[in-house]
Amino acid sequence: MALRRPAVLLLLPLLGCGLLAVELTSSNTNPVVQEFQSVELSCIIKSTVTPDPRIEWKKIRDGETSYVFFDNKMQGDFATRAEILSRTSLVIKNTTRMDTATYRCEVAAPSDTKTIDEINIQLTVQVKPVTPRCTVPKAVPVGKTASLHCHENEGYPKSTYSWYRNSEPLSPDTKSNAKFQNSSYSLNPATGTLVFHAVHKGDTGRYSCIATNDAGFAKCEEQEMEVYDLNIGGIIGGVLVVLAVLVFITLGICCAYRRGYFANSKESGESYKTPAKPDGVNYIRTDDE
Repeated sequence: MALRRPAVLLLLPLLGCGLLAVELTSSNTNPVVQEFQSVELSCIIKSTVTPDPRIEWKKIRDGETSYVFFDNKMQGDFATRAEILSRTSLVIKNTTRMDTATYRCEVAAPSDTKTIDEINIQLTVQVKPVTPRCTVPKAVPVGKTASLHCHENEGYPKSTYSWYRNSEPLSPDTKSNAKFQNSSYSLNPATGTLVFHAVHKGDTGRYSCIATNDAGFAKCEEQEMEVYDLNIGGIIGGVLVVLAVLVFITLGICCAYRRGYFANSKESGESYKTPAKPDGVNYIRTDDE
């Protein structure tokens, strides 16, 4: 008949393996969700002997820590849009961009040899881009530089930008596409800046921009850019006409001066002079005079 080993001896291997220590795990430590959707932050107790461990959730954002679930109840604005699922996991409803943060699940199990364990969940809330602000010059002379700008600052992660001319995408690399080899432009998808270094007539068209990230995209309205030729002959002719008019005006003024049209009326009329007193005569002014 086999001898029975004491129960204490049976527990020794368990203690050596650490099975009496509370241990946490997660099915997803980096969940990603779009804004206004629901998400589950997985926190699973892998092992514990404590029948009723204490559960806490904390939010860490920009170096500041705040409670999400404490003393068996939700805290702050999570009270109306979050709940605990399966004793330890956290479900956030109607997520916003401000929910992007690190969430820490902490479990305290007093009956275990290791009484506390924690796990961090990095939540990312993606935000669709808003309609970008596009700036397109209306008219540019041939051979000049033209800069087109496109930007929006609401999307998360940051948007990348693509430009279209007459609803056709412009290639970021003009050398890789024979259709754009005659165009001298550079396109920066990160900043949304499109620069024509020397525009030509073929660059005339309707331009639009699309901002894109993992959550979606947004497009601005088309705007017309016209490339026109400089009429050098017309400009020179206009300058010559202006110079000729100035010359005629100057000659007319000079002729008028010579003919006395601008002479002083006092000089043209007879001047009144006071009669001189005769020599040796004492002139006495009367009262009537």
